[in-house]
Formats: sequence, structure tokens, C-alpha cells
Amino acid sequence: MAALRLGLAGAGRMGRNHLLAIAASSAVRVTAIAEPAEATRMQLEGVDATVYGDLDEMLDSAAIDAVLVCVPSDAHLTTIKRLVAAGMPTLCEKPVGVAATEAREAAQMVAVAGLPFQVGFWRRFVPSLVQLRDRIARGELGEIYAVANFQWDGEPPGANFRAHSGGIFIDMGVHEFDQTRWLVQQEFGTITSLASGVAGERWPGDPESAHVLAELSGGTTAVVSLGRRFPLGDVCKVEVFGTKGAEECKFLWPPTADDTFYGALREQAESFARHVRGQPLEGASASDAAAALEVAERARSQLVGS
Repeated sequence: MAALRLGLAGAGRMGRNHLLAIAASSAVRVTAIAEPAEATRMQLEGVDATVYGDLDEMLDSAAIDAVLVCVPSDAHLTTIKRLVAAGMPTLCEKPVGVAATEAREAAQMVAVAGLPFQVGFWRRFVPSLVQLRDRIARGELGEIYAVANFQWDGEPPGANFRAHSGGIFIDMGVHEFDQTRWLVQQEFGTITSLASGVAGERWPGDPESAHVLAELSGGTTAVVSLGRRFPLGDVCKVEVFGTKGAEECKFLWPPTADDTFYGALREQAESFARHVRGQPLEGASASDAAAALEVAERARSQLVGS
């Protein structure tokens, strides 16, 4: 079967990560790229894809089967509207906008249009996390007391990214909120959130480190720890404590972090290709994105110490 031809909307940092991951796939191929910033287009020299100056030009000219959206988060909904109008199946980077209302609007649009749509919560394709989820579902850890999630980046993103990201809970925390819902199949209840008073570089309205303590619908306690500076680089781990056992899963950790990350992005894209060709959705939906964003908004609204 021929590879699914993807158009890439947005070739910034995350777009280029997808390009690198998908390059190793035989099931998916990026054949066209839409990127309005000339400086970013200059970084695409040597890429085996036709580069266009904007999304409309790509949609009008390129022979593509679907689109991977990697534009800034606050442009997600506008981009999705254009793709729905064009009848394009879409794999959208998280979080599908910067508000739960935007993700819900996207969910309604793609449902009415009957178009395949998947959200880039790549953690759902990390083998060690899939195994952990299966162990929890089989009851091997017993009833779950607590699930603690940690995401710490090596260094803060650039000013332009932070200006469009929605802040630490929207940008980073939605991964942990989705991961928690997916791992233990429970919804978030009462939330308490706190910003650290320590920062290497203060950014108004967006703390460098923030944390959440939450009650889940099944009685489990959830902890989310987020930070933008960590000496080992970008890391993620989850710890689960149950009545029969416990497990620590350092699923994104040196020296294998890059292999895990790019492998999950590739498997995510390949699962999207299967969905476009009629298979059930394996990844996250727009409704999942709305649920994660709703938790992020509540965490942000209750933030103490920022």
C-alpha cells in the first residue's frame, strides 16, 4: 500500500520534530509543507517535500491525502476550520487551541463533516506507557491510590512560542492531564494548583514551575509536576501506587529519550494513516483534547503563587 501523503502545516520546532520522525516511516510521507515564515522555510533546505508560503497555496496545489497541523496553538482552530472546509483528514498537534471551547468546536466540526481527526498526544504510543496502562486495566497493581506525573524541560521555550502557547498548564500540562485520564480511566475532580516561587528567568503570567494536586473520579489522587528547567534535559516520568503494587516509569529519560519521542511520533502518524483508511481511532480525539484543556483551565484559574 502506498504511503499516506501528508501536508505539514507549520514547520517550526514541533513541525520539524514530526518531519524527522516520519522520515523513518514507510506508511506515511510528508510531501508538502506550508510555512509562512521565510526564516523557518530557510531551515527546510534539503527536505524532500514541496514548500509553500501558506496553507491555502498548499491545499490548492499539492497532491495530499491529509494534513498534520503544527501551527502555533492559538491558530489551531482557524487552521482546522480551513481544513474541514477543504475536506481534509487532520492530525492536529495538541492542545487543539488554547481553550476547551475551541477544542469542543473542533470536535463538533469534524463530527458533522465526518472527517478523520486525531490529536497529537504522543504519550499514548509509548510502549512502556501502553504496558503500564494494560497492567492497571488488568488489576495487577490493585486499586490505585495515586498517580504522579512529572514533565520537566531542559530549558524554557523561546519568547514567541510562550506568547502563543497559553501558559504552562495549557502548553505542558495537557499532556499530563490526558495521560492521567488515559492511564487510569478516571476524570478530574477537585483541583489545587501552585506555582513555585523560584525561577531562573521570570515570565509574567507564566510560572517556570507549577504543580497540581487533584482528586479523580474513582478515588485516586493525581499529582502533576511541571517545570521548564532541568539539568538532564527534557524528561518525563510517571509513578503509580496501588493496593497490590507500584511502578515507576521513566518513559522519557536520557540516554534513550530521543528514541522514545521520535518512535512515538512515528507510530502516532502511522496510526493516523490507518484511521484515515477506515480503521478505528487509536489515539486521542478532539473530545479528549477538550477534556484535558478543561482541566488545564481550572488549574490555571486556581493557581496560587504566580
